[in-house]
Amino acid sequence: MSAETPVQSAGTFTRQRRRFRDWRGTRPFWAGLFTMLGGVPIAYFPYATLKLGTMSLTMATTAGAGSLIIGVLLITLGLTMWFQQATRVFAGVAAIILALVSLVVSNIGGFIIGFLLAMLGGALGISWAPGKAESAGGGPQPGGQGPTAEGATEPASDGVAGEPGQPFPPFGTGDSGPAGGVRPEAHHGGHRVG
Repeated sequence: MSAETPVQSAGTFTRQRRRFRDWRGTRPFWAGLFTMLGGVPIAYFPYATLKLGTMSLTMATTAGAGSLIIGVLLITLGLTMWFQQATRVFAGVAAIILALVSLVVSNIGGFIIGFLLAMLGGALGISWAPGKAESAGGGPQPGGQGPTAEGATEPASDGVAGEPGQPFPPFGTGDSGPAGGVRPEAHHGGHRVG
């Protein structure tokens, strides 16, 4: 082995980690993960046989098939959130509905564990929104346009003074404007001020 081998493997690990972070950032990753994790106990517990010493507990119920279907659907919805981001709202609502149904069908929603995880995943899926790409310079936008983010002011359009968004001319100019040159804010109690 040469001295360069650890550095090369560290670079590969770093690249893989960054690639995964970029992939995770473009989709509702945590919503899908929690939804899939919620489906596992809902589908597993009705078919599990637990051993306590020499005694075995079987929790099979008549609704075991329903529990399996709900668990598989939750896992499928979690994968859908990862790979089809456009359907995230539908998948989130469906996950919440399936989690609520699992309370009655599947041993109190997989002993509340699966229920809570599926509810959290569904809520995260509904609330996730894709991020917007930022410009590299952070300055004016292409085409001479200024910032267009929330809170940015729009330039005033050419219009008649007194229209909404248009400034009034100062007193003493030849422009009569509204009400014969008197600005509306100059009226107090019906009396003319100024």
